[in-house]
Amino acid sequence: MTESKQVAVVTGAGSGIGRASSLKLAENGAAVVLVDFNKETGEETLRMIKERGGEGIFVQANVANSEEVQNYVNKAVETYGKIDFFFNNAGIVQKFSRLADVEEAEFDRLVSINVKGVFLGMKYVLKVMDKQGSGHILNTASTAGVRSEHSASVYSATKHAVVGITKGAALEYVGKGIRVNAICPGAVQTALTEGVAKSFAEGGYVPEEISKVRMGRPAQADEIAGVVAFMASPASSYMTGSLVMVDGGLTL
Repeated sequence: MTESKQVAVVTGAGSGIGRASSLKLAENGAAVVLVDFNKETGEETLRMIKERGGEGIFVQANVANSEEVQNYVNKAVETYGKIDFFFNNAGIVQKFSRLADVEEAEFDRLVSINVKGVFLGMKYVLKVMDKQGSGHILNTASTAGVRSEHSASVYSATKHAVVGITKGAALEYVGKGIRVNAICPGAVQTALTEGVAKSFAEGGYVPEEISKVRMGRPAQADEIAGVVAFMASPASSYMTGSLVMVDGGLTL
């Protein structure tokens, strides 16, 4: 690997936005460190990258476990010597319900993955980037991070937290050659979100208000990946603390 090759770390790389973005980054010449809790899907993404002539490794990790986060960060540095771009993407959605009906265990799981997982990834990647004097972190927030989604109050709270930690870190590291931004997708057609309609049908609960996607369709994961690739490129060099809306007009 040449020193000039970009090194990207992607969490949640086994499916959806994470997989599509990993493929796009590899296609654009990056060496990609794929991180996912699901070993089978993560290794499948790696196979897809290698079949297309790309370069990368897979590291299995629970993003809410400090030791496992440190391990994927260490593996990236051991293998490639640096981390240029960190797509801090892993996250989960909640079962749509009124706040009083959210189980405490579900609250804990959402906060653990969506907030603690993002925090831990930033914590340990920032240590590497601070030593380098350079780097770019892109967190996956959501339109629910800027406006609450009906019947998804806890999920919305976790994504508001992602927005807050993004802006806070951007302020802290702006003078150190490190940029921190967040992408805010709206409705995206992935395996994660396909379960939402199923839960409506099986659970019998449908939110009183459902957000209107003004383009009339959800995004495809590749459409989000294109924006991630832009953010990973030098073209985004003057952006930090930004919330990049990719929502088909959902927040208009």
